[in-house]
Formats: sequence, structure tokens, C-alpha cells
Amino acid sequence: MTPAPDEQTTSKTGLPPVVDLATWQAARDELLVREKAHTREGDAIAAARRRLPMVEFDGTVEIVGPDGPVPFLDLFQGRDELVVYKHMWYDGAPHQGQCEGCTACAWHVKDAVYLNARGVSYAVLTTGAWDEVAAYVDFMGYTEPWYSVRGVAGPAGGDMGYLTAYLRDGDRTFLTYSTTGRGIEVVNGSFGLLDMTPYGRGETWEDQPEGRPEGRHACWYWRTDADGESTWGPTSRPVPQWTRPGATPVETLGRGGACH
Repeated sequence: MTPAPDEQTTSKTGLPPVVDLATWQAARDELLVREKAHTREGDAIAAARRRLPMVEFDGTVEIVGPDGPVPFLDLFQGRDELVVYKHMWYDGAPHQGQCEGCTACAWHVKDAVYLNARGVSYAVLTTGAWDEVAAYVDFMGYTEPWYSVRGVAGPAGGDMGYLTAYLRDGDRTFLTYSTTGRGIEVVNGSFGLLDMTPYGRGETWEDQPEGRPEGRHACWYWRTDADGESTWGPTSRPVPQWTRPGATPVETLGRGGACH
């Protein structure tokens, strides 16, 4: 006799119960109410974000890019709005020793064409010395503009590891918004997809049903060895680096990365 849907078992422990489609749809519809509320609250927060005050700063302050020193104003590329990712940097570290969290964020924005179509420019800023940064950008194959803000304080520089938005009014430049902590996740579409899966991100902080695979410390899957095994060992690299020509197992990470 075939067991009733709620009595069916699977080969793995901790999996969701098996039910008929109507029961699944009812549970899905119940969750949808919460999802809709979450979406509306997100829209309300975005509306409040657009109403934040702003801070004017000197847009002529020089930063360094592939063509040498340029004024910060050049990052706007003639557009009125600008979003930057501020990439953390470890001086003197080999490529595989740079921040895996920042690598994940930068890797997810390979083309800003949709931002540009809306009148928004995009760039990556970092505090690394330009010769080191240039070699890293070349190795990674990044095509969006990178600049060094080494020694630059205030809104044009500041703390790394965040997304920041700016506005231009003629030759005047303004800081309008900056994320904190997990606010950078907005650029990482992989997180949104992982959050849809039964096992989630596989991190210890997640609220998991009993019996699901045990989570590990945050960001464990951002760094792997050549076989794709997640590890923080001496032969690991940030995941995207394994797609780059010439990436090989390594003996040392130099300045070891850590999740932020």
C-alpha cells in the first residue's frame, strides 16, 4: 500500500515533509503573505533612503586609476549618479590572499549597463597601491573601472567593505548613502538564490529545521581549493579565481582572508 503523502519518507534525514500539491500550495500561499509584506517594507525603506540628507565634499580630490591621478568627479562619467563598491585591500598579499567577501561582491557586478541606462555610473574603490591593484584587476579580468583611494579621507575614501552612493550637481559632489555590514548583499544575487533553497546558505547563524546539514562559519563557501572543496587552508583561493587563466594551487596566502 502506498503511504499517505505526509507519511512518505526520504533517503535523507531533515528534509521537508512530502505532501500533495494542494497542501504545498496552501503553505506556499501562507508564506507569500509574509513575502509581500517584506517587499512592501523594502519599498518603504527605499523611499526613506531617497529622502536622506546628503553631505557635500570636494569632488576635485584626486584618486588614482589606470590613467594616473584623476579627480573623483571623473567617476561619474558625465552622469548625475554614482554607486561604488569599496573593496578591502591587504597590502602585499598575493592575489589569493585578497578579501574573499569583497571578491564575491565585485565579481557579481561584471557589467553596469543597466545602471548606466538609468543614468548611474559604477566603480570599485580600494585603498591598495595602484600597481598592486592594477595587477589584481588584470588577473581577475574585471572590466568595470577600479581606482585607488589610498590616503584619501572623508566621503571619497573612508572605510572599505561597503556600497556607497553619490550625487553630482554640476561640479558639486555629494555623499547620499552608504551600507553597513550585510547591506552589501544587495549586489550578490547568489545569496538570494541560496535563500530560496532548502539548505539555504549553509551558515551557522541560519535558523534551520532540525536534521538539516550543519552550518559552518559565515562565508565558508567563498574560498575553495582546486577540487572545489570549501577550505581556509593554504591551498585555497576565493572561488572566482579558479576561473582565471593560470590560477594554480598555492603554497601560501600571504595575508590570510577573513569573512567580514
